[in-house]
Amino acid sequence: MQNKIRITELLTADTIIMQLSAKTKDEVLDELITQLDKAGRITDKELMKEAILAREAQSSTGIGEGIAIPHAKTAAVKIPSIAFGYSEEGVDFTSLDQQKAHLFFMIAATEDANQAHLETLALLSQMLMDESFRQKLIGAKSKEELLQIVTDKETELSGDEEESVELPSAGENKVKVVAVTACPTGIAHTYMAADALKKKAGEMGVTIKVETNGSGGVKNRLTEQDIEEAEAVIVAADKQVEMERFAGKVVIEVPVAQGIRNPQGLIEQALKQDGPVYKGGASYKDKIASAKAEKKSKQSAFYKHLMNGVSNMLPFVVGGGIIIALSFLFGIKAFDPKDPSFNPLAKTLMDIGGGTAFQLMVPILAGFIAKSIADRPGFAPGMVGGMLAATSGAGFLGGIIAGFLAGYVVNGLKKAFSRMPESLEGLKPMLLYPLLGILIVGFIMVYVVSGPVAAINTGLGDWLKNMGQGNAVILGIILGAMMAFDMGGPINKAAFTFGIAMIAEGNYLPHAAIMAAGMTPPLGLALATTLFKKKFTVEEREAGKTAYVLGASFITEGAIPFAAADPARIIPSTMAGSAVAGGLSMLFGCTLPAPHGGLFVLPVIGNWPMYIVAILAGTLVTAFMVNLLKKKVSE
Repeated sequence: MQNKIRITELLTADTIIMQLSAKTKDEVLDELITQLDKAGRITDKELMKEAILAREAQSSTGIGEGIAIPHAKTAAVKIPSIAFGYSEEGVDFTSLDQQKAHLFFMIAATEDANQAHLETLALLSQMLMDESFRQKLIGAKSKEELLQIVTDKETELSGDEEESVELPSAGENKVKVVAVTACPTGIAHTYMAADALKKKAGEMGVTIKVETNGSGGVKNRLTEQDIEEAEAVIVAADKQVEMERFAGKVVIEVPVAQGIRNPQGLIEQALKQDGPVYKGGASYKDKIASAKAEKKSKQSAFYKHLMNGVSNMLPFVVGGGIIIALSFLFGIKAFDPKDPSFNPLAKTLMDIGGGTAFQLMVPILAGFIAKSIADRPGFAPGMVGGMLAATSGAGFLGGIIAGFLAGYVVNGLKKAFSRMPESLEGLKPMLLYPLLGILIVGFIMVYVVSGPVAAINTGLGDWLKNMGQGNAVILGIILGAMMAFDMGGPINKAAFTFGIAMIAEGNYLPHAAIMAAGMTPPLGLALATTLFKKKFTVEEREAGKTAYVLGASFITEGAIPFAAADPARIIPSTMAGSAVAGGLSMLFGCTLPAPHGGLFVLPVIGNWPMYIVAILAGTLVTAFMVNLLKKKVSE
């Protein structure tokens, strides 16, 4: 109980209603939320109710014995609080025992509730399992008397620990039953179920160990020895828990409310081994989630944050890329009002795909990387940093920098403001984190990141122009590798700009090499996902199907999700394939007068049969290099 916040710091006179007027469940929720609002504990009543109802939709918080504990973690909560209400008549709260609820405790936790608050809320949940305590609450005549009852009970339990029974030493009886409890929010039912199971097991003379999966993380984790020695496993949970470890054991799976209401029945069932043997998740709904959790536990933090950004960016790449490709069906320049082939529909498609979806791609990548690191407060600074990267020419690599920068900047702000008074808690996510986070990230992106990248871009373009008269094949190899290095970033754009400049001077060889090299990365990765499926996740294999279309449409960005997820292996592979495509295009003397690539310009390419050969060669090189460098994935 050390360093815990007292329950009476969360439950105060101004959050207590001694006699509710509500007659229905919905009215109870409204009355308690209104009481919290009047006390200045929440910022938005509607948002609070939405969060409460979302929790109720998962399973009723009416736990029986005349108790209901509606609860939620939400940004609407300004100050962590508990609201209490009593109904003498009782209200139907969809309780497991079909009895009306009389005692209502509404728990309002902040979105980033700290461990001290969570432990206090867990203690309240355990206190409510004591029938004598509940009877005293019912008999309270005033708010002061009710608060004194809570204080006395908390003092009585002040020396108790939340942990379950320790493993007996050698020579004693072994653990007979193990259990796991978990509810969606992890602030009430998780601990009530654990406490009910432990209490009943003690009365029955059964040794038990209970693991809780609460908001503060896993506590009293079951070891391999615990599981091996147990007669059976009780899983009282309404959310995903680690199940693969129970393979071969009798597992009794029930909702968390059953752990509260029927602990004796569950323990007796476990002792009789009256349940199915868990077969490693063969038919269990959490099989895939468990495997992913195991995989993620072995990944570095950098990779986890990066993948969070990539997975959220993918829909923008796929949707936007295909829409851009559709605009080319009307002509390569049909989206340009100044071009004779202008078509209004082509412009609309380009505005949607290129002007909007692709513009959001890098900000989304950065925003979700930052959110993965710093939770919701990191999202806005990450998005702004990503937008600055996109508009300054820093490209998706700049977006990755912006995402990590924003995430760790906000984490730093969290530590800096950790000692602020509790009354100012609501200012952090609503004002301090977004204001200072956006300012700091913005200044660093503008004054530190963008400048050097722009200088490199300009210098690289000048260097390429000076090489224009040199060895054509070497130039093609260099241009090809550049197209695949950052795929839409400054180096890619430097090569593209050089090709356009060569067209203006009447030299159509370099741009053909550049366009071939730009098609190769997504085509090569698409082929790799087809030929070497074990090297890619299911999500990546699905993205590979779309990459065929994007590559054929000269949308190099179709390879970005793969490169962002595994840059050390993907980027060298795509650079090698693009270098081969660019070099062969120059060797074969292929020409391209149009300032774009893809199958749409095939009719105007000089020596187009060999141009296709160059692209196919580069595609094969990329695919086989990916197979050589990438490791198999486990899903």
